[in-house]
Amino acid sequence: MPDPAPLLTAVDRLADRFRSMPQSRLAAPVPGHPSRAAAVLALARRLAEHAQAVEEQGTETRRLPDAGPFACGDQLAVAGHDLAAALADLPPDAPVTTQDGARSTAAGVLADAVAAVGATAELVA
Repeated sequence: MPDPAPLLTAVDRLADRFRSMPQSRLAAPVPGHPSRAAAVLALARRLAEHAQAVEEQGTETRRLPDAGPFACGDQLAVAGHDLAAALADLPPDAPVTTQDGARSTAAGVLADAVAAVGATAELVA
């Protein structure tokens, strides 16, 4: 398995920021999203979709629900840790077909997830 430490570190750091963020910052818009909370929910949904693609190839995507702005940090943490667990038993070159039909590898999915967390962290800073 590719090393999940960078993903787990990035997810935990961003989730902790959102767990302690005041409502005014959670609700403030950022480019491409109506709020910071919505941006993090979109990231959590992306990570959850990656985990589903790894664990349940070929099944219909189940959308992560919106549990509200105060839960987005927890949703991100759960989705990120679920993805790391889903990748745990796969070799880095294991093929993965993402929910949008793209073909990747376990290492590619992990790299995409780390990049997405980093981009979202910059967006909501």
